[in-house]
Amino acid sequence: MRLKTIFFSLLFSISLIASTLHLSTSSNPARLNPLIATDSASGEITGFIFNALVKYDATGKNVIGDLAQSYTRVSPTVIEFKLREGVRWHDGKPFTASDVVFTYNLITSAKVMSPYATDFRVVKEVRALDANTVRVTYTKPYFKALEIWMMGIVPRHILENEKDIMGSSFNTHPIGTGPYLLKKLEFSKQIELAANPHYFEHRPKIDTIVFHVIADPMTRFLMLKNGEIDVGNLEPMQVQRQVDKEFYQKFKQLELPSHSYTYLGFNLRLKKFQDPRVREALSLAIDRQELVDILFLNHGQVCTGPFLPGSQGFNDAIKAPKQDLIRAKALLKLAGYDAAHPLNFEIATSNSNAIRPYAAEILQRQLLQIGVKVTLKVMEWQAFLNTVVMPKKFDAVLLGWGLSLTPDPYMIWHSDGDVPGGFNMIGYHSKRTDALIEKMENSIEPKKTSALQQKIFASIVKDNPYLFLVIPNTINVYNSRIHGVKPTINGIWENYIDWEKK
Repeated sequence: MRLKTIFFSLLFSISLIASTLHLSTSSNPARLNPLIATDSASGEITGFIFNALVKYDATGKNVIGDLAQSYTRVSPTVIEFKLREGVRWHDGKPFTASDVVFTYNLITSAKVMSPYATDFRVVKEVRALDANTVRVTYTKPYFKALEIWMMGIVPRHILENEKDIMGSSFNTHPIGTGPYLLKKLEFSKQIELAANPHYFEHRPKIDTIVFHVIADPMTRFLMLKNGEIDVGNLEPMQVQRQVDKEFYQKFKQLELPSHSYTYLGFNLRLKKFQDPRVREALSLAIDRQELVDILFLNHGQVCTGPFLPGSQGFNDAIKAPKQDLIRAKALLKLAGYDAAHPLNFEIATSNSNAIRPYAAEILQRQLLQIGVKVTLKVMEWQAFLNTVVMPKKFDAVLLGWGLSLTPDPYMIWHSDGDVPGGFNMIGYHSKRTDALIEKMENSIEPKKTSALQQKIFASIVKDNPYLFLVIPNTINVYNSRIHGVKPTINGIWENYIDWEKK
């Protein structure tokens, strides 16, 4: 009897120690490689598997070490990183400076098609001074000299002989240095991560993270309500009408402004969108506040441009245009469109975001008020990305960007970003904006950089390449059994390796 009691006590103790964090993702990850992870699912999961040289601190204002123990600005164009000693890859091999040099050489090589490569365009040389010291020399002073090293570092010993990086098995069997390692990858089902027992900070307190691949937003919501998902986001309508007191006995809620915005982007390679009068007319036809009211129930705000409020590049002198249907119709008529010859185009978006299909319907209705006939295409995320966005086969896309606290407009807004795999997928070209971006990049004086970014903000808004629509709030909820959550400006994930699920 006593042995049986001890046995069951031991099982109970083990069940308390072992813990699993259940999360959801709306789509399968495309590539679990930080150099080429451009979709949200891949980016989220690789964040648990890989480390960068540096990261932001909890305030979001200072850059601190990650794989780097420290860094020194030797001169305006030289930075030396002193790496942590004793860090190991998930397969047990030591992490060294040669991995950093290899990562730089790889992302800037012809082997990789990555929009992140443009971040390193002002790097002249990356050299290992010894096993734990990396010296980076830039061609000129660069305002994001540190921030570009917030990209994950990949292992040289695994990838140096890989001929096809884009199709490598590494992309589904990644080896990183991060707090979690990939244990299981079942497409359209679940991805399982296990705690790294040798993580350089300390072993994460939660043993396993399981991502459930759930394309349908309603299914994700129901699983969250049932407690099958531990951390998630609520839509405003769900907060207002679909959760009750019982839900908040099981979950805690934290609402923060998101570091993202939703936009309607035009394919500027098409003649119909090359006329600035057409783009202005479409902008004036949109009631952005109605989008905030209907879609977000005031859990958000109107977006006025490409940098977010609170960032150094935000230009508060630029206001969102007020809806003006008379002026919009007049501009369309000047551009050659009227009731007899209406403007027609298609808005394409994905159903992986619960809000966007409804946003597309509202835009369709609003634009019809000025005689513009819009058709809608709503697709599963991977199909949308691979057949519409990446090959640039669209009239207009309804999408969103998540942005850094240090905005770099080069990848999205400079003409150089209009390349295969680049983020300037709409084909925006402006000599005025290009010149401002190039001037800003040479600045390492914060006030000058901020002033130039605000001019860039105004220049882009003037051209209407996007219709900047809304900045939603992020309504985070997490299981009340999770302890140790410390929210920061970066969100709720700042200290997740210290979370405990009790």
